[in-house]
Amino acid sequence: MVDLVPHAGAMCLLDEVVAWETERILCRSVLNTLEAHPLADRGVLPLTALVEYAAQATAAHGTLLARDSAGGAGSPTPGRLVGLRDIEFPADESTLAAPTTLDVHVERLMADAGGSIYAFRVVETGRDLVRGRVMIRTVTDEIV
Repeated sequence: MVDLVPHAGAMCLLDEVVAWETERILCRSVLNTLEAHPLADRGVLPLTALVEYAAQATAAHGTLLARDSAGGAGSPTPGRLVGLRDIEFPADESTLAAPTTLDVHVERLMADAGGSIYAFRVVETGRDLVRGRVMIRTVTDEIV
């Protein structure tokens, strides 16, 4: 996964791409413990941190799309997360316990030269923990 997202080490939160196609990706993360998790506080992971899992899934999707369009050798256009919309936390709790497995569902709703909008759901054992939309802006030399 490290070659698909702009993070390394413990900040690469996703473990695998389960499936992907042009408009969507499903990633998985297995959390055995939260003690050393970079977004946890004393072993407690707030559900708000799961938005980062979705953001990393969008990055993985962009990388896979770029590679696919260039016959396996393409590099993704860099992007920045510039907005979150309609974030919902339908679960009753506000933190996550380990061990657990998270499935991160991301669907590209729109894409053009300026960026992309993705809908996402982070799911644990069939129930949504967080869902919403992320806006990614393409980083070019003209953007400061």
